[in-house]
Amino acid sequence: MPASQLSRQITARCILTTALYLLLLFGGYFFAWFICSRIVWPADSSLYYILKGLESLSPVLLVAAIILGLFFIMRHYFAQPLQYLDEIIAAAKQLTLSPETPVSLPEAMLDTQNELNLMRERALNSARAAKEAEQRKNDLVVYLAHDLKTPLTSVIGYLTLLRDEPDLSPALRAKYTGIALEKAERLESLINEFFDITRFSLTTLELERRAVNLTRMLEQIIYEFRPLLDEKSLTWNVQLAPSIGLICDPDKLERVFDNLFRNAVNYSYPDSELRVTLEQRDGSAVIQIENHGPTIAPEKLERIFEQFFRVNDARATATGGAGLGLAIAREIVELHGGTILAESANEHIRFTVTLPF
Repeated sequence: MPASQLSRQITARCILTTALYLLLLFGGYFFAWFICSRIVWPADSSLYYILKGLESLSPVLLVAAIILGLFFIMRHYFAQPLQYLDEIIAAAKQLTLSPETPVSLPEAMLDTQNELNLMRERALNSARAAKEAEQRKNDLVVYLAHDLKTPLTSVIGYLTLLRDEPDLSPALRAKYTGIALEKAERLESLINEFFDITRFSLTTLELERRAVNLTRMLEQIIYEFRPLLDEKSLTWNVQLAPSIGLICDPDKLERVFDNLFRNAVNYSYPDSELRVTLEQRDGSAVIQIENHGPTIAPEKLERIFEQFFRVNDARATATGGAGLGLAIAREIVELHGGTILAESANEHIRFTVTLPF
């Protein structure tokens, strides 16, 4: 129960008790006076003289009764909030020392108890999420650091071979050079992931907005991905509404779509189709990217936009990332006031990005 409501409740009880006490006091006095005045007392009655004396002292007695009654009433109702405060202080200590144990308060403070327990659950969930994120980050840093050794060793090995074997045939020399270049590119990718982790942890994204033709931006990104699609025998199915304009940060939005397209390429079945649509709907630009690949389990789909979360930890090194791409994409989209959603069923994965005009 909020403190203000509890205070109002205590104040109302105090006023009601005070009013009832005064009503009973004055009502009892006048009732006794009325009864005694209707009785004919004998001249020698000692009770008569006692009552006559009490009548003369009645103003003083009434004032004394009022003062004493109000004193005890106020004492009771002022002590009650202090008792509640002691209960809340004890509950706060418990939350600090033993957050796993639910808070228990008197029945009058049931709503306060529920609020404190809700705060306790949120704090525990936040602490668990932070711990899991930190552990995933540490695991990925170890994973990336370990993985740096493999391409670096290969680059050094093949370059050393090219240097020490001048009589290699042109075909073999070209093959070794190609392998060394491929491993160097993988090394560059891993180093970039290290930078991504650092930037994502230490900086806050800021937008530099300007007018952009979203249709042309998507067409350009799609064109740049054609070589990657050719490697896996993938095809585009593109349906873009013409000349959709948007006020946005184009560099950061390009990163969003680059991440989404790269995911779609990496996790598509060979010889399948990637479908991209752009349409205007309810004052927003709606972009959908759909690919044909392994269905993502619902419990993993719920966490797909978390930092450092990867759908498949055992996936190939060639496509494995730090688990930051979708997390950064969501942050950029939300900074633009939009939303990004993921759906997966029947071996199809679809991302929907909604950006308000």
